[in-house]
Amino acid sequence: MEKSNNITVFILLGLSQNKNIEFLCFVLFLFCYIAIWMGNLLIMISITCTQLIHQPMYFFLNYLSLSDLCYTSTVTPKLIVDLLTERKTISYNNCMIQLFTTHFFGGIEIFILTGMAYDRYVAICKPLHYTIIMSRQRCNTIIIVCCTGGFIHSASQFLLTTFVSFCGPNEIDHYFCDVYPLLKLACSNIHILGLLVIANSGLIALVTFVVLILSYVFILYTIRAYSAESRSKALSTCSSHVMVVVLFFTPALFIYIRPATTFSEDKVFALFYTIIAPMFNPLIYTLRNTEMKNAMRKVWCRQIVLKGK
Repeated sequence: MEKSNNITVFILLGLSQNKNIEFLCFVLFLFCYIAIWMGNLLIMISITCTQLIHQPMYFFLNYLSLSDLCYTSTVTPKLIVDLLTERKTISYNNCMIQLFTTHFFGGIEIFILTGMAYDRYVAICKPLHYTIIMSRQRCNTIIIVCCTGGFIHSASQFLLTTFVSFCGPNEIDHYFCDVYPLLKLACSNIHILGLLVIANSGLIALVTFVVLILSYVFILYTIRAYSAESRSKALSTCSSHVMVVVLFFTPALFIYIRPATTFSEDKVFALFYTIIAPMFNPLIYTLRNTEMKNAMRKVWCRQIVLKGK
């Protein structure tokens, strides 16, 4: 396939052309970004400074918080700056870097959520073998697999996009560089590339979502024989994870599971998995989790006592 690029800079159309709406979005997303950093750092510090780091569920939650920070930082800072600028531009090279990093950390997040579902499945369906199956070595292996899977997914998206020729319009109808908005600007035949993108992003999101749903079907099937108290405890540990999965996967599936087309609603749906989900993850996991709240209280009370002394 012959490839020629006349485009060195892309113009991002952003979320809105209305200045008042843009300023309102600036204030809102600045607050969201600060909340994302505070919430996820709070979780990471509380886990690593207590015994929770030795429990697989919190070991994965620690890495999920780290991937949340990295993932949202590939998009949100530029979005916040662009909301105050007249002309929103991004170079071709920076656009490709943003594409790669977004899908890399997004892929890691998807796979970590799947690893967390596996952890809950083992804990509830095979409790007697839990400590053997979910050893620290197994947990480390799962994290390595998550990172490797994220890299393979991202590298595939990146390589597919580099085959696209851009020689016409350079306005991306989005607030960051993503595959479908970029394919819309292509001046080469992208039919096969579009199918490959669906096979990559769409199928990964769909397959992992189905695996997650099946894991919770097995969990629900297993706990039906439990006592009411045990059933309630099992459901409470899983409900937080289910809410995070739904919040992240529903908009992602809407965007990536269809053919290579773009809708005006895509930008709103993308906000859910780039900003809103990373912001709500800490709240969901802390407000509904007694162990997390106790760990946070222990860590931060200790800091206050040390400062008092």
